[in-house]
Amino acid sequence: MSAALIVLVVAVVLFVLVAAKSVTIVPQAQAKVVERLGRYSRTLSPGLSLLVPFVDRVRATIDLREQVVSFPPQPVITADNLQVGIDTVVYFQVTDPRLAVYGIANYITGMEQLTTTTLRNVVGGLNLEGALTGRDGINSQLREVLDGTTGPWGLRVARVEIKAIDPPPSIQDSMEKQMRADRDKRAIILQAEGARQSAITTAEGQKASAILSAEGRKQAAILEAEAERQSRILRAEGDRAALYLQAQGQAKSIETVFQAIHDGKPDQGLLAYQYLQTLPRIAQGDANKMWIVPSEFTKALEGLSRLGGGDGESRSFLDVPPSGDGAPAAPMDTSGWFESSLPPAAEQPEARIEMSSIADAGPAVPSPQLPPTADLARAAENGVARRDEEPPA
Repeated sequence: MSAALIVLVVAVVLFVLVAAKSVTIVPQAQAKVVERLGRYSRTLSPGLSLLVPFVDRVRATIDLREQVVSFPPQPVITADNLQVGIDTVVYFQVTDPRLAVYGIANYITGMEQLTTTTLRNVVGGLNLEGALTGRDGINSQLREVLDGTTGPWGLRVARVEIKAIDPPPSIQDSMEKQMRADRDKRAIILQAEGARQSAITTAEGQKASAILSAEGRKQAAILEAEAERQSRILRAEGDRAALYLQAQGQAKSIETVFQAIHDGKPDQGLLAYQYLQTLPRIAQGDANKMWIVPSEFTKALEGLSRLGGGDGESRSFLDVPPSGDGAPAAPMDTSGWFESSLPPAAEQPEARIEMSSIADAGPAVPSPQLPPTADLARAAENGVARRDEEPPA
């Protein structure tokens, strides 16, 4: 190979090497820290950048995206002298690549140690129950401390989360027992409360049922009393009408008998005959051991014998000559026998119903409407007339 060719090859290799050292490409969301002759020169932004060959070099490439770092469980002693293991997760972002490179040797390790010490300080002032229930407060305190401390490192801490708090196994067993006892307690309380509510509801139902039953019995008693009152009023009205009709009938009967006796003009013989019919009734009593015949008895017998034609001269009272021309007697007028001048029973003061007494008892039982007394009398008269008109069998 000739010397010229060797020189050409060396020149090409040098050119390629110089070109590679002169051009660099920075990806998106990343930054490159450039040093010139061992000193910080500049920070390259995403895109194509040119470097001075063999003078400038890239010291570090920094990821500008938000990063998540999970630290292993750290033993922490609480205020009640219990050791628990706490896992933490830190969300951070590099805001200044130069400070992240020159401010601290390893910002991940520094953040881990800072998180551990801060966590021990915060949790050390809390008991176990406070640490378990106060995670939000612990997270806020950790973020404030970390964000304020890592600012000179070119970092911004966005969030700090406690992933897990692991108490000792004995404490876990005790906590499980306590939780189980608490749940049993709440179950018993809820069951007792349910039984109490059930008893109250049952008692209220029984009370309402008793009140309704008492009201029903009251209404029934009021209705029964009202019905009994109506029944007695109607019964009294019927009895009074019956007595009145009976009295009117007796009066008409006595008047008719008296008129018949007066029209027949009875003599001494008829009176003697009636006297004889009365004598057996006098002797019917058990207490009548002895009875005295009056002195007029013989004269009555003599008059009776003369009526019977015993003296041979007078005619017997049984031989009565036919009256008139033999025509039947005129029928008796009975149209006014059952008429009553009294007001209806429902309009009398003692039969009026006080509506205020039955307003609370509901509608009263309607009483049956009886026909007026005059209608009853006319019905009875029509029945008698029909029986008189029927021909004898």
